Amino acid sequence: MRELGNFQIMLFERYGPFLSWMAGKKGARVGLLRFFFVGIMVSPMLISGCGNVHGGFQGTATLKEANDLFNQGNYKASLDKYEQIAESHATLEDRVLFEMGILYAHPRNEHRNYQKSLECFQKIIRDYPASHYRQNSQTMMFTLNNAPIKDKQIEILQQEVKGKDDEIVELRKKIEALQERVFEYAIQKGSVDRIVIEKNARRLMLISKGDVIKTYKIALGGDPVGAKEREGDNKTPEGVYVIDARNKGSRYHLALQISYPNEKDRKRAHELGVSPGGNIMIHGIKNGFSWVGDAHAEVDWTKGCIAVTDEEIEEIDKLAPNGTIVEIKP
Repeated sequence: MRELGNFQIMLFERYGPFLSWMAGKKGARVGLLRFFFVGIMVSPMLISGCGNVHGGFQGTATLKEANDLFNQGNYKASLDKYEQIAESHATLEDRVLFEMGILYAHPRNEHRNYQKSLECFQKIIRDYPASHYRQNSQTMMFTLNNAPIKDKQIEILQQEVKGKDDEIVELRKKIEALQERVFEYAIQKGSVDRIVIEKNARRLMLISKGDVIKTYKIALGGDPVGAKEREGDNKTPEGVYVIDARNKGSRYHLALQISYPNEKDRKRAHELGVSPGGNIMIHGIKNGFSWVGDAHAEVDWTKGCIAVTDEEIEEIDKLAPNGTIVEIKP
């Protein structure tokens, strides 16, 4: 895993305060915008530990001018400036296309155009196979194609939840109180003996003597359907494993290692003539991004691991010793 590159630090500095502002607001519209923004902006930063965007800025005066217009919210002028750069500086075109793709999809851009955003990322993938921006462009395309966000849908959902906020909040409080009582009881009883992960439901369950004592929302590998077969396929494994090690100094806050690959996984990979890969963990959020919180689970952003929040991995770490069975279901 690698540290954030200069470009990713720029993304965090540019968009981190905006996402934090949204996280403090209430209502369906803000919640869905937060989901959208986590998907297209935070996901690439989170997965950078396993993938990576290399490279820093080649900072010319023209690039700085385009960037300043972006930060001022003058998106049209910024787009115009980036188009000028693309025409006159061919070596910067992949960088410029990536910036334009972000601009076209930006939630504050009242003239946003998701199709044009996709076209920018598609051009990077098609025309610049060696670009440092290619992997993140693939992630952006995946999110834009799968995110259930449309302005009209937001308005409809707003109407559906209007007037029900208090009721929802009260129900959540009751559920959380009940979960805490069960969880406290489980802690008194001792450690859990099984972890069950249901990929389709994006759910991790702690099991103690046959009883589910707590459930967590999770994020999976970026290509979540199907079992992991080979190194680099971005899939989360399926099968029965155990926790066989832990890393309290992980760059993802804290990590519990799963005993992938097992014998079946190795045999399948051998038949395919590939490496099965490894280093599959249950872990928290990348260090420095804990403010994303449970919104991280709105997007499958790992390279095959199972991700929860920092607070949740701390709970799981206390209750699941080495040797705990981990069953991962489709």
